[in-house]
Amino acid sequence: MTLTAAQSSHDPEPDEPAAGGADVPAAGSLEAAIVLAREAHAGQVNRLGVDYIEHPLGVMGLVHTVPEKIVAVLHDVVEATPMTLDDLRARGFAETLVRAVDALTKRPGEPLADSMARVAADPLALTVKHADLAHNANPARQAALPAEISERLTTKYEESARLLGTTLAAVLDR
Repeated sequence: MTLTAAQSSHDPEPDEPAAGGADVPAAGSLEAAIVLAREAHAGQVNRLGVDYIEHPLGVMGLVHTVPEKIVAVLHDVVEATPMTLDDLRARGFAETLVRAVDALTKRPGEPLADSMARVAADPLALTVKHADLAHNANPARQAALPAEISERLTTKYEESARLLGTTLAAVLDR
């Protein structure tokens, strides 16, 4: 690196990445959320033996804004991994995003109606939940499951949609 009189030996040149490299995403960013979700869900698989991260990434692909995408990719992190809401805060995620993840996080033993009421009360969580239902209830995914599991899950997804003031058909048609 060639130093000018205005630069110290500790300042990177304008086109040079800062310490930590360009591969370190900004705290609280979509890129940081994707990295976190990949790390948190590493080694987890779904009922079909597919890497679990494919679900949050699939949900992320069904929403549009950056906040929706961040919440979508993180929506199962607190529920399905040791990660906590405070961990998300510590990693720089905005409180509105953390609240939406919290709204989407089902508590052990919690009735579905209570869970869906919490989701419905947060507009960001509601948008992501519609995408989550659409991804989970996708006919191609459901067809790969044993019939009894598919039927049980479809009933749950239909009830979730009803509790959110819509129908599963409407969620799938979005």
